[in-house]
Amino acid sequence: MSKEWALAQKIKQIPRYLQHLNVRLKGELQELGQLSALLDIMNNERLDTYFQPILQLRSGITVAHEVLNRPPSSVHFPTTEQFYEFAGRTDQMFRFEQNCRRMSLQRYMERLSAEGRASGTLVFVNVHPGMLNDSRHKSGETLALLQSLGLSPERVVFELTERQAVQDYVGFEKVLSHYREQGFRIAVDDAGSGYNSLKTLVYLKPEFIKLDKSLIRGIECCREQQELLELIREYAARSSTKVIAEGIETAEELKYLQRAGIEFGQGYALGRPEQLPVQGRCPVEPIKAAGRGVYGYVSSNR
Repeated sequence: MSKEWALAQKIKQIPRYLQHLNVRLKGELQELGQLSALLDIMNNERLDTYFQPILQLRSGITVAHEVLNRPPSSVHFPTTEQFYEFAGRTDQMFRFEQNCRRMSLQRYMERLSAEGRASGTLVFVNVHPGMLNDSRHKSGETLALLQSLGLSPERVVFELTERQAVQDYVGFEKVLSHYREQGFRIAVDDAGSGYNSLKTLVYLKPEFIKLDKSLIRGIECCREQQELLELIREYAARSSTKVIAEGIETAEELKYLQRAGIEFGQGYALGRPEQLPVQGRCPVEPIKAAGRGVYGYVSSNR
């Protein structure tokens, strides 16, 4: 009787086990499809490249463009965030990062107008922190690419995002020093969004701090956000770091940031991502710039 009961219990478990296998199989097939789609995008350079202007808020001058690479929308990657999250989990990340950096710089120079080439505007390229310190990276590879494109390293800013956290700050700072010696500059993205971003500012001493859009959203009416902004602005002033407010979407946010002394800004209120690196537009009456030029005093010597 007990054997029959035990057998009956096992039989009852079969549908649940089959359901578990079905879910697991679906997950594996989904990952396989995503990997195939990722390889197709990489091999055929199917990323769409856009450029969003960064403006000096007191003058309305476009001083830089951030390069944004977006995958075509598909069932495998409904959003850009899902695409990059998946790419970061695969063993293709190093190759993907190399392709993105090369494609970003090539397309920037191909689409930049003659006036833009002469203006000396900067180009911000998103970089996974781990890629700069990867042993597979060949020294001088990026410099050789820039030379072939006629682009000076002094015009290139590597933008590091907090989402890819740095593990060894001391070692990574040495890596950044190597790039700075070649003329590159460093920006830290998503500042103000968490403890790690503040720690990153202290250790890596970036030339640019990009404030997270969550800090900027509705800042004109939030005292806590205003106080945090002031703390970061004061730190940046003492460390000769330039602050860029990201995600500016309203005239009210822009006006507050101008009054608060934030020097640079980026967001839909100033210019949407476009397929050409065009000039942004400052809808608020700009304050006349004084003193030194827009770029010259942002040194890569830390």
